[in-house]
Amino acid sequence: MFVAGGAPHDEAAAVAASLVESNLRGHDSHGVILARWYLGQLKNGELAAGAPFEVLHETASFVAADGHLGFGQVQCPKLVERVADKARTLGVACGTLRRSGHIGRVGEWVERAAARGLAALIAVNDNGAIRTVAPPGGIEPRLSTNPIAIGVPTGAGPLALDISTSAVANGKLKIARLSHQSVPLGWIQDAQGNPTTDPNVMLADPPGCLLPFGGDQAYKGFGLGLVFDILVAGLSGGLCPPAPAGTMEWNNVLVVVWDPELCAGRSHFLAEADKLLEAVRSTPCKPGVDRIRVPGDRSREVRAQRLETGISLDGEHWKALDKIAAKLGVELPVPR
Repeated sequence: MFVAGGAPHDEAAAVAASLVESNLRGHDSHGVILARWYLGQLKNGELAAGAPFEVLHETASFVAADGHLGFGQVQCPKLVERVADKARTLGVACGTLRRSGHIGRVGEWVERAAARGLAALIAVNDNGAIRTVAPPGGIEPRLSTNPIAIGVPTGAGPLALDISTSAVANGKLKIARLSHQSVPLGWIQDAQGNPTTDPNVMLADPPGCLLPFGGDQAYKGFGLGLVFDILVAGLSGGLCPPAPAGTMEWNNVLVVVWDPELCAGRSHFLAEADKLLEAVRSTPCKPGVDRIRVPGDRSREVRAQRLETGISLDGEHWKALDKIAAKLGVELPVPR
């Protein structure tokens, strides 16, 4: 479908692989459901196939780049690789990327760094064009979901924490709407500030809002979203909300990478990481809890299962893909 939409084969393969991997890991909000959105962006000029990765400014420890609206799954790994190479030499390095297409599941990029024995942080904003998250006590949105991810190497492989600074990602609300399902209390509120389980309030006039993560201490999630919005936009050259009317939505990205070998040593890093993970996993469980999990456990288990059974898509999601595929002249496989 991406090739039919005008993308080069190598870019189409990279984006498709990233979306499918998100589904395999159980992150359906960042999986193949996004293909319809990306293809619409290609058609409307909001996403550019074959876009250059332009280095705007570079030092020994920093690189600033412009993605020229290219696929995020193509441009973001270029930034991460460049910053990682610098960190190998200096111990720590930083990079920014502005005007990138949606980079997908942010944890994917820090996992890649951690798989190389590096530690990494990534943060993203939407160029100030999207406001869906209300501050604690507020009834109007002021921030986007502003996800962050941190990846570290361990003796058992990469460990990544991948979170939205809102109670949930926007993509999960889209899935709930397509599936005609309600959402848990604590995710969203209506335009009057009342808690609700109806994801359709986000499309009402006036719209509802996402809540920051943290529940009764939502100021923590909102505070993280606030400072990372400023860091990402301020350092990359992008915009914080509220952006001027007509501002195009794209991803601005901030990446920091550390090489443990040039700090206290990789062996020390891995030994301490493994010691802590073992201590956490050995915590006595409450009644009804079978075991203690750490970030990444669930996605690994889901991936193993889905590699055996396949990825399940709701009927409405499949219909959406089928509709756009028909317009592109692409025949979809018959679902099981």
